[in-house]
Amino acid sequence: MRRRTCLAIDLRDDAEAIAEYERLHEPGAVWPEVIADLRSNGYEEMTIWRTGNRLIMIADIETDATPTKNPAVQSIVDRWEDLTASLMQALPGTGDQVRWIEMKCVFDLSLHRPSASGS
Repeated sequence: MRRRTCLAIDLRDDAEAIAEYERLHEPGAVWPEVIADLRSNGYEEMTIWRTGNRLIMIADIETDATPTKNPAVQSIVDRWEDLTASLMQALPGTGDQVRWIEMKCVFDLSLHRPSASGS
């Protein structure tokens, strides 16, 4: 079983930072140790969407997964996180900490039954 989560962060409002972030996330560009670490921590699916400088991450995570730090790759994962964080800025109202913030789900179509009239 898995759970879906949605997170948000802003990139620096700078065309070069935005382009670099997208370049780093092209297929084959994300460091293989980072991909392996995500999968070993229960991430089954993950997409990142952008509008302007706002990023939204949608991730499906195995509910039984226990996040762990693998010492063999942790320094590489930390370097990746530092690199991508250098292109980001904190969301408004979240202080100075540059990190992904989990969002609250306020609507889920699957929880709404269709009406008899079809509208």
